[in-house]
Parts: sequence; C-alpha cells; structure tokens
Amino acid sequence: MADRTSERKQEWLISAPSMVWLTVLFLAPTLLVFAISFRPSTPFGGVGEGWTLQTIRELANPNYPAIIWRTVWLSLATTVICLGLAVPCAYFMARARARWKPVLLMLVIIPFWTNFLIRIFAWKVLLHPEGLVKKLLLAVGLVEPRDILMYNENAVLLVLVYSYLSFAILPIYAAAEKFDFSLLEAAMDLGATRLRAFLQVFLPGISRGLITAALVVFIPALGSYVIPDLMGGPSGEMIGNKIAQRVFVDRNLPHASALAAVLTLAVVVPMVAVIFLQRQKKPARAKEAGG
Repeated sequence: MADRTSERKQEWLISAPSMVWLTVLFLAPTLLVFAISFRPSTPFGGVGEGWTLQTIRELANPNYPAIIWRTVWLSLATTVICLGLAVPCAYFMARARARWKPVLLMLVIIPFWTNFLIRIFAWKVLLHPEGLVKKLLLAVGLVEPRDILMYNENAVLLVLVYSYLSFAILPIYAAAEKFDFSLLEAAMDLGATRLRAFLQVFLPGISRGLITAALVVFIPALGSYVIPDLMGGPSGEMIGNKIAQRVFVDRNLPHASALAAVLTLAVVVPMVAVIFLQRQKKPARAKEAGG
C-alpha cells in the first residue's frame, strides 16, 4: 500500500509541470474566451459589464451555415488528402536504406525553414494569371485564358494541403519506422496480396501515427485564416476569417469569442467522444480475451 502511494506521488510530481502548463496556457484562456462570449460588447471595442445571451443569438446569422460548412469540408478534405499522400511517403521513407533516411527526412523538414507567409505568397505568384502554373495549364489545354486559379476554394485547399502535408508525414513516419515489416511478408506468405497486406496489416499497425497525423492536420486547418484570406477571397472565407474580422475590423470581442467557442467545441467534442469510445472498448476486449 505504501509503495502504491509513493508511486502515485511520483506520478503527480512528474505530471505537475505539464498540468500547470496546460492549465495556464490552455484551460484558463479557453474558459476566459467562453466567459467573454456571454458578455455584451461596447461601442469602443471592449467587453461590457453584465451578462447577456445576445451574442449567442447573433450566431444565427444566415451567412454562418455556409461558412461553417466550407470550413468543415475544407478541413476534412485537407486531412484526407494529406493522409493519402503521407502514408505512401512515410512507407517509402521507412523502407529506404539507412543512409537515405536522414536525407528524406530533411527533405520533409526543409519547408519549415522558410517563413509561412513567404510560402503562401510564393503560391500567389505561381497561381497568378501570368504565373508559371497558369501558363503550363494553358499550354496543355486544361484551362481557358479567362479562368482564375486564385481566390476560390480550390486554391485554399491546394495551399492548405501543401502547408500541412509535412505535419502528416512526420508522425506517420515515426510510427512506420517502428513497424515490423516482416509481418507484411508473413501475410503474403499466407496468401494475402501486397495490397491486402498493406491495408489489413500495415495500416492497423501504424494506427496511432494515423490518428496523430489526422489531428495535427485537421485542428490547424479548422482554425486557419491566413491561407483563406490570401488565397480564397470572399468565396473561400472560413470561420477563422470571421473571428479575425470581428476582432480587428468590427472590434466586437464577445462575438469573436462566441465564434472561437463554437470552433473549440467542434474540435474538443469529437476528441472527447473518441477517447471515451476507446476506453469503453478496452474493458470489452479484456473481457473477450479472458473469456
């Protein structure tokens, strides 16, 4: 009993710095944002006295459903495309010879050496009506001279995938590098095709990496506002743009807080649901194994 108490104390001591960090830098600001969303706004851009539900009622703006839908589908599409590209890249990197792995890993990390805004402006140059991409597409007859490659949802999706692809590759590669690839050979020896072994053995074996990659892509994409602002225009506006507009243009902090609270719930609720379901499955699997 004394040993168990000592172990718990050690666990609390080890976890205390992380808990303090999360409380001060995540939980407290999040609760503050939720609280401000129930306060009235002032004409000078401040937070008024008292409490009100008027800000919550203003979320019924008829323009919001379209923006919310665009935010969700662009974030989901970005996540799916990034995972689809990251899995074969991580597989190839994990199966590469030892001397080539650092080189391939460096190629994935190199984009982080360039400023985020510079990379976005580089895409503006490439997709410009006189840019290289437009000229190449015109040369092969895939677009018309009057077609515009920027300021639409497709341009936002393209740059979102480019910006977050590295975040998807790294956790999947970390999981793939620890995977025992002899299991694929064993599956094929038992009659499975290469594709079936990949889908039913490799992907489940790196499931933690896939979940991590999906989260680190989906969550930032959901709150993105710089990319839609520079590449999307009015037709590519996302929730992040509305939050920035309410803060910097309208000076309506309670309304911005209400939108941020909705965005936070959209991220946290699915994560909590997934964690709860995973915990529910563990006792069931243990019972099956014991039976």
